[in-house]
Amino acid sequence: MSMIQVRNLTFSYEGSPEPVFENVSFCIDTDWKLGFTGRNGRGKTTFLKLLMKEYEYSGSIQTDAVFDYFPFSPENEEQDTILVAGEVCPDYDYWRLVKELSRLKVEEEVLFRPFNTLSQGERTKILLALLFLKEEHFLLIDEPTNHLDQEGREVMAEYLSRKRGFILVSHDRAFLDRAVDHMLVINKNSIQVQKGNFSSWYSNKQKQDAFEEGENEKRRKEIRRLSAAAERTERWANQAESLKLGKKGAAVFGIDRPNRDYLGEKSRKMQQRRKNLEKRREAAVQEKKELLHDVESAEEIKLFPGVWRQERLIWMREGRIAYGERTILSNVNLEIRRGERLVLQGSNGCGKSSILKAILQIAGAGGTESAGSGAESCGAFGHLRYEGEMYLGAGMEISYVSQDTSGLSGSLSDYAVREGVEESLLKSLLRKLDFSREQLSRPMETFSQGQKKKVLLAASLCRQAHLYLWDEPLNYIDVFSRMQIEALIARFQPTMVLIEHDRAFTEKVGSRFIQVRDFFASADERVSLGKRR
Repeated sequence: MSMIQVRNLTFSYEGSPEPVFENVSFCIDTDWKLGFTGRNGRGKTTFLKLLMKEYEYSGSIQTDAVFDYFPFSPENEEQDTILVAGEVCPDYDYWRLVKELSRLKVEEEVLFRPFNTLSQGERTKILLALLFLKEEHFLLIDEPTNHLDQEGREVMAEYLSRKRGFILVSHDRAFLDRAVDHMLVINKNSIQVQKGNFSSWYSNKQKQDAFEEGENEKRRKEIRRLSAAAERTERWANQAESLKLGKKGAAVFGIDRPNRDYLGEKSRKMQQRRKNLEKRREAAVQEKKELLHDVESAEEIKLFPGVWRQERLIWMREGRIAYGERTILSNVNLEIRRGERLVLQGSNGCGKSSILKAILQIAGAGGTESAGSGAESCGAFGHLRYEGEMYLGAGMEISYVSQDTSGLSGSLSDYAVREGVEESLLKSLLRKLDFSREQLSRPMETFSQGQKKKVLLAASLCRQAHLYLWDEPLNYIDVFSRMQIEALIARFQPTMVLIEHDRAFTEKVGSRFIQVRDFFASADERVSLGKRR
């Protein structure tokens, strides 16, 4: 066991007016399974890079630990995976690697395939297994779930729960609950270390926030009361002082006017009482300042979806989706009704995204009341081909969020023009999703992955669409923004088709679930349209 002691850590990127960290101090144990979370752009990945000594900083990070960072890319991805394993962990034992992979539900045969032919999920599992074979190394694992389906996340969480000695950056609540025993959280104005998983931390945070909200209200009322009392006392003191001399005192008291010493003492006591009230008010103000520093503001987001004129928006019957001559899905029978939030489920590569792309291709061609067999488009998604019946009403407005953020560059103003959305509305939504005003003027190349994904989501929400197609919209998105989006969907209930592997999110927003693998079944065996709720 060793410790990682951070003392007075200060770091800022060159040219940035605000530091990422300023005089931060905390201590963590390298035996912990440490979950690491916080709002997008607050420095989670930056802190991992500081541990890896990739940036210069002031303050100190003291530890005997040796760090390894995930994700990373092997030098030669074209060679067989077994050779990549030798590069990553030169002294590994083959039997131990096979044992680790079996725990991750990865077949031994993948070791003898070229690494670049593996799925992203397989690569994630293999590289993490190799890193855990390095004894006495402390792993820095940065969002490993982005290429894992729901089943893969459950397998990975179970695997990590049996390990020790890592920092895990993730925003998946269910994943964190199963995988970690401590939490490291970057709050608005502090860094917090706490024993337990995400749910226990969040429960404690809610209690602390509620307590501080209550105390803040008490202090606010106390400040108001003390301010009013101080003003009254000041008026009385000034009145007493004015009666010491002159005609005013004679007019009030007549020949029985008290002597000046008595009136002076009365004035002095009043002034002292006023000063005491001012001191108490200032103390209350100071106590109030210490509250609510780390309360996360999650403003309500609004959405005004269009209402389609008919109950049914889309249906597919006996559909086949292919790229060129390669069939991706067959026996596709799908129906989307007004107000539904349909969640497409299944393993990576099973064709979920292809369904969304087929809908978009048909819609891009102007829609059709009854698309027959052989509809093909060679647009943004390549030679995608849909065969079978499809209904998609002409003129339907569809809003799409892609998995890919690589095309985001330039200013938000230029992006709003390209996407045909109102700039002020786009920026207003991003402000509510925790963008600072200064961030809005930066080029998008400087945004974190989570901030880029928020740009795509905000642009989608700007559109008054009849149907929202979101393909893994929550990759890299922080927990608090996920909760905002959950509340948005629950309130406005837009018609949606979602592909998302965050179980906590889909359980709250989904109204119907379909396993895409069912589309490979025969027509006689198939369960018609999925599970409604």
